[in-house]
Formats: sequence, structure tokens, C-alpha cells
Amino acid sequence: MSPSVPTTFVYPFKRPWLKDSSAAAPAGSGNIGLKGIVAGGITGGIEICITFPTEYVKTQLQLDEKGERKKYNGIVDCVKKTVKGHGFFGLYRGLSVLLYGSIPKSAVRFGAFESFKKRMQKSDGTLTVPGRLLCGLGAGMCEAVLAVTPMETVKVKFINDQRSQTPRFKGFFHGVGMIVKEEGIGGVYKGVTATIIKQGSNQAIRFFVMETLKDLYKGGDRDKKIPKLVVGAMGGFAGACSVYGNNPIDVVKTRMQSLEAKKYKNTLDCAIQILKNEGVTAFYKGTVPRLGRVCLDVAITFMIYDSIMDLFNKYW
Repeated sequence: MSPSVPTTFVYPFKRPWLKDSSAAAPAGSGNIGLKGIVAGGITGGIEICITFPTEYVKTQLQLDEKGERKKYNGIVDCVKKTVKGHGFFGLYRGLSVLLYGSIPKSAVRFGAFESFKKRMQKSDGTLTVPGRLLCGLGAGMCEAVLAVTPMETVKVKFINDQRSQTPRFKGFFHGVGMIVKEEGIGGVYKGVTATIIKQGSNQAIRFFVMETLKDLYKGGDRDKKIPKLVVGAMGGFAGACSVYGNNPIDVVKTRMQSLEAKKYKNTLDCAIQILKNEGVTAFYKGTVPRLGRVCLDVAITFMIYDSIMDLFNKYW
């Protein structure tokens, strides 16, 4: 009689890279990625409508160069000249581009983060320090390739177009059509390297700070609720950290996506020319308006996202 063959093979050692399948999965965990995508998309649409004017001013100041071509003497001057020349809604020039892009951008960001987090978190639901950075980095890189680069390129070109005496773009689809016709599909993927670096570092910093602050607030009690205002304050601080951490690459990205990007050979050449012609301080152009926008942006984003996820977890 032949010996019975075991139906399973038991490893004599632990495999820490795999989850313990015997552990009970939290309710709704199978839908966590989809929930993150839907909640992120809703969040992105609401957030950009609130914060866009600060994004507009930041981009205008970053496009400003020294010498005869300089147009603005600061934030207030930029706002005044824009409103005087184009009316109040001139501050919303390019909003349609970001609105079309912010929904998928935010959906990809949070969906990717939740998916990465689900695979990397420990049994108690927390992430290690490297895990927080990697999940944020992965989320940022995903959004950079799938949504942010084409959206940001078109947005910068639209704002840049308004700076000319005779703007050519008559609307979103007309402008995109002209860009693709003149530069090919690659015309909406300018600065992709800088954008990947920027978004990857952005989200690595933000999600790392947010996850760390949440863990500190909960003090080991995973069921402890964090008030939404506290979440907003945490988000504002995380946003400030990301601004000071990667504003130089944001300036390079903006220049690489402008209508005059052809004068740069690549991302590195752009950075070198800025340093050579304008000095180190040029890498921190637009920091103040960006700081205001990003802190408000991230605070609002995490507050809205957490609120939507609470509803989803309750009813979905």
C-alpha cells in the first residue's frame, strides 16, 4: 500500500513577505482599491475648484524670468494684473484642464496608495517607515505617468499662452488639438521625468507624514477616531513638508512644460541653465503661493477623502 501523499506542503520556515492567510481580513478589504479610486476621484474634483487660483498665480510666477521679460513683482501684482486684464475669472484660466485631470489624478493616487498599503501593511494595519515612503512613492509615480504629466503640461501651456499679446488657445479641446498638431502626442508629455520625480517625492513625503502623524495620534489604538479638523491640520503640515522638500524640481518641471521648453535639451539641462542664469533662489520661485495652495490642497484633500471613506466603509 503506497504511502499517502499530503495535499499541502508545509514550509519549515516563515515567509515574511507573504501575508498570513489565516488572519481575518477586515470587512470590505477586497474593495479597498476600488473605494480609494472612487473616493479619490470625488475628492480631486472638489478640491481643485477651491484651490485653483493659487495654482494659477504660482505657475505665472514660476514662468517669470529676470530682465525685460519679467512681468510680475509678486503675488499681489500678479493677481491685480490678471484681474485687470482678464477679469476675476482670469484666475481660473486652465481650470478645465485641471478639472478634467484632477479627478483621474486623485483617483489613481489614492487607489494606488490603498492598494500598495494593503499589500505592505502589518497585521495590525500599520506600515513600517520604509513602507510609508514606498507606498507614497509608488502612488506618486503612478499618478505622474497616468494623469499628472499630460494634465500639467496642457495647464502650463494654457497659462503660458495667456501671457502672450495674442493668445491662440480658444478653449480646452482647441488648445489640446493645436498642441498635438504642432508637437505630436509627445507635446502633452513634456517634462515626464521631472514630473515623476516631483510626484513621487511629493506623495512619498505627504503620505509618510500623514501615516506617521496618524499613528502618533492614535497611540496604538487602531480604532481611535481622528477628528476631521485634526486630519486637516495634519494634511496642511504634510503639504508644507512636501513644498520645501521638492520646490526646485517643481520649478524645473514647470519650465520643461512651458511653450518655450524647446530651448532646454532635457530636464538636467533645464536645471543647469536656471542655476547658471538665475541663481539658486530661482529654484524657490513661487514657493509662497505654492505653499498656500498645497497646504490648503492637502488639508482639504485628506479631510474630504477621510470623510468619503468613512461613508464608504459604513455603507459599502
